[in-house]
Amino acid sequence: MQRVLKSGLGWRIGWNPTAPEFKGLVGTDDWAIELTEAELNDFCRLLAQLADSMQQIATELMDEEKIACEAESDLMWMEVEGYPHAYSLRLILNTGRGVEGKWYASAVPGLLQATGMLQVF
Repeated sequence: MQRVLKSGLGWRIGWNPTAPEFKGLVGTDDWAIELTEAELNDFCRLLAQLADSMQQIATELMDEEKIACEAESDLMWMEVEGYPHAYSLRLILNTGRGVEGKWYASAVPGLLQATGMLQVF
């Protein structure tokens, strides 16, 4: 696979297979963090898991109800918060680099779609 950088309104994600340590990148229009291959794999997997959880929960909620769901691996903690059709995403790395990031609800659908197309995991 070649070097890839995808971006949209409020999000970006990248993959560079030739980078020595930090092969992945996630961020917004204002910030970005490089991730190891394992971290990027977890990011993509956990985001898909959280999106699936929000879809499954949708039938149990009233229209005006908000929900928060968390998922965690050894490498990171992630949370989605909002409505099943519109939720924000938070990320905290557990690898000692002290990183925290957030995507607004308007950015999450594009980011979710891009992670599915990245195919690095």
